[in-house]
Amino acid sequence: MKNITESIHYIGVNDRTTHLFERLWTLRRGVSYNSYIIVDEKVAIVDTVESSCGTAYLRNIEKAAGGRPVDYLIVNHMEPDHSGLIAELRCRYPSMQIVGNAKTLQMINGYYGISDGLLEVTDGSMLPLGNETLTFYLAPMVHWPETMVTYGNNAKILFSGDAFGCFGALDGGVSDEELKFEDYYDEMVRYYACIVGKYGAPVQKALQKLSPLPIEIIASTHGPVWKHSIDKVIDVYDKLSRYSAQRGAVVAYGSMYGNTAALCEEIACKLREKGVEKIKIYDLSSADISEVLRDIFLYRGLVVASPTYNNELFPPVRELLTKVSERTVKGRLFAFAGSYTWASAALKRCNEVAEKNGWEVLPCSIEMKQSRLSLSDEQIETFAETFAKAL
Repeated sequence: MKNITESIHYIGVNDRTTHLFERLWTLRRGVSYNSYIIVDEKVAIVDTVESSCGTAYLRNIEKAAGGRPVDYLIVNHMEPDHSGLIAELRCRYPSMQIVGNAKTLQMINGYYGISDGLLEVTDGSMLPLGNETLTFYLAPMVHWPETMVTYGNNAKILFSGDAFGCFGALDGGVSDEELKFEDYYDEMVRYYACIVGKYGAPVQKALQKLSPLPIEIIASTHGPVWKHSIDKVIDVYDKLSRYSAQRGAVVAYGSMYGNTAALCEEIACKLREKGVEKIKIYDLSSADISEVLRDIFLYRGLVVASPTYNNELFPPVRELLTKVSERTVKGRLFAFAGSYTWASAALKRCNEVAEKNGWEVLPCSIEMKQSRLSLSDEQIETFAETFAKAL
């Protein structure tokens, strides 16, 4: 337990044993499941944690509440890593009211079979606790349909659910008074790209709805509590949800026997010669796909390279493009570089994806027939020059 304000305490837990978030995304530094308790005339908990962390979490509640019963449980988001201990808390505090919007309450019944002791709130509803009064704002599809955020009017604190969160366990502190924003930046972008990335438009609507609020603390459900870095974290989410990107390029390739890989290394060298300073190269057969997605959100240029495989894209390349398309990433400059031995298909497939996503397909794509011997040095030079100028 750590104090956020005099009456608001952090009761979350760190998970350093789970290796795949949602059984999909690598957790190199673990993850935190954040929960908060407000001890006022009434006692309210905001969100719970993943059920496997229950022992430490319940101990945190007992210590923070000082033996008092819990009056309210605020449920901002029903994903099980945040709702996993709802049923346990109801057993421990049978008179506790569970607070959520209509969609949340339906999910609580569906997940945990709880249909009584529920308090339904709507957009702008208020709940007085004593000195603190909570106001609820619906934020659908950030990133589930029931998502809402809770604002503490006295403390000027936004309990933001998954918004403004990031991967990475909390290393000995809770807030950015102790933890550096820069140490969590990459994990915030990676989290956004993997978890929230599809929902840029709903994130923008939520940001606009919340912009009039004076916010001095952001308390999300993953990552540090933000006090000094509020402008930075809002800026990150604003830019990512608008698909705004830096000047730079991701070169992502699949290569069976090394020919396409060698071509990409040559292209990357030429791009740097042409003044592109930020270049990320990924072999998709071994790369962490979450890091590739992170960098595609960060950088405007995207070079995808693939051999033709069974008259299609090489499978790891196809997987990447599927994930990028699912996230509706917009505004990218795209070019293809690849290879085939007797029948060309990868170029066509890649261009179909790029056009479907509305990317600007640059007129410099190249395809090797059999080996680098089929390409002139001038073709590589033209590719890099065209791409660099477009950036």
